[in-house]
Amino acid sequence: MKNMIEVKKLKKNYGNFTAVDEIDFEVYRGEIFGFLGPNGAGKTTTQRMLTSLLTPNGGSIRIDQKDITQYSREVKRIVGMVPEESNVYNELTAWDNLMFTGQLYRMSRKERKERAQELLEFFGLWDKRKIKVENYSKGMKRRLSIAMGVIHRPQILFMDEPTPGLDPQSALAIRGLIKDLNKNGSTIFLTTHQIEEANQLCDRIAIIDHGRIAVIDSPENLKTRIKGIQSVEISLEAAAAQKSSKEYGPALAQLPGVRNAIKIGDKWRLYTDDPTNLLSTLFKFAEKNQARIITLNTMTPSLEEVYLDIIGDLQSFQPAERKPAKPMKNRRMK
Repeated sequence: MKNMIEVKKLKKNYGNFTAVDEIDFEVYRGEIFGFLGPNGAGKTTTQRMLTSLLTPNGGSIRIDQKDITQYSREVKRIVGMVPEESNVYNELTAWDNLMFTGQLYRMSRKERKERAQELLEFFGLWDKRKIKVENYSKGMKRRLSIAMGVIHRPQILFMDEPTPGLDPQSALAIRGLIKDLNKNGSTIFLTTHQIEEANQLCDRIAIIDHGRIAVIDSPENLKTRIKGIQSVEISLEAAAAQKSSKEYGPALAQLPGVRNAIKIGDKWRLYTDDPTNLLSTLFKFAEKNQARIITLNTMTPSLEEVYLDIIGDLQSFQPAERKPAKPMKNRRMK
């Protein structure tokens, strides 16, 4: 697969502080590549070097197989940017914002007009094209900002935190637009703090911490790496009327292979290194205690748990609700 971005030994220092410490990674053509990390990890510094806004102290960057230090003008023509802070001009209309941006990319007037109409219709802003942006909602401004970033049909689009602060409906719409842009051929480099957003959108994810790449892989492959936080979720119904299902907790926690037992609603989540063996143990437990198994699901780690494990904060993390990754079929007992 052809690489759109190739980074080798990339480094950036601020005095004695190393913000980015000789990192290496590739972004494949046509993928959505997520860049995750805590505050101060080096995400923004890396993106600013990739877009020629910062000069590295070492290493190399190639965009579409061109070294950005030697072919900066050619590279800029194929790159689009959507910064975290809105870059729209509030005193202008949406139409004028796009006309101005297209002019910066030296597009002809005819091309700018055709492309602006295409984008405003695509982003659902055509009917409001003559309204000043100061009257737009935050979600509408974000859509316009993305339209400005792609008006020149960039081959790669850098997006920095595209959805924070948006209402759920607007955030969902922006994610849909990102998927559509990707389907239409754009490679997308997505810097985000939104772990679930990365899980939904990205083909691969790089996690950076203290200026170094900790891991790069697909979301699902990352989840399978941490077997210690796999779990089985079980719901039991007591056969004896006097016995409550919540009373099974202490006994479940003592079963072989169970590292921890947490009650979640009417279910118990049992953390284990070996979910397969635990399943057979649970059937025996239910039979011995004359209990009926209502539901039984194996659970893989969430991307959030993987992220926190990699950056070293998992011990203080309380598992969040999530959908079962591998529902067991025909486990409803009669």
